[in-house]
Amino acid sequence: MTIDRRTLLVATGAATALLALPQQPAAAAPRTTPAAAARARLWDAGRSDNGWFIDPDAVESYRIEGSPATVRLHADAAAVLLHVARRWHYEVMPLHAASDVLGHTTDRAVRTAYASNRLSGTALVLPGAGDGLWPHQTAIVRDILADCDGTVRWGLDLSPATADHFQIDVKPDSRTLGGLTAAFGAGPARHDAPHPGAPDDPATPERRKQARRLAQAQRGNG
Repeated sequence: MTIDRRTLLVATGAATALLALPQQPAAAAPRTTPAAAARARLWDAGRSDNGWFIDPDAVESYRIEGSPATVRLHADAAAVLLHVARRWHYEVMPLHAASDVLGHTTDRAVRTAYASNRLSGTALVLPGAGDGLWPHQTAIVRDILADCDGTVRWGLDLSPATADHFQIDVKPDSRTLGGLTAAFGAGPARHDAPHPGAPDDPATPERRKQARRLAQAQRGNG
């Protein structure tokens, strides 16, 4: 099997990063059982759990760059969540099919409050984490979250924990979210904006520090 340069660089950086980040294995996504399904409740509020209005007209379909996958997201949340999905595809697990990623849904039967965030198009579910992540993958996800400066929360820091869920964790008028939307939306045209295939090195001391600090803060708000 031939390993290209990008794959080798990502693997090397990830292996180095995990030496400094907390080595806690990611939890597996909860298994759906008949009993759990029976506990699903109807979300009848006008906003999702993270405070965003549930408005199907604000949702659009997006292609995840570098992959065949598409996802429906709130237009004001899309740039940041697409950044998460892009880096997941390049650095954690590749997306192989158009339907690999779950975004907006109109099904109001939810088993957790945070699942309601998909109703507003402000959360997505990425594939491949059902049996948990390897430590180097967890380190990369923590680095992705640091990229997002607290605007995105991982399902591993929610209760019940799930490693495949990511949600917008700020209100729609967040200035940080607006700034990231401008930066991530610019893509490769901006030399200082993160873009596919050329992520910042997650092993640098400053990025490790940011990742640790954010993980501690978001776990503490569970």
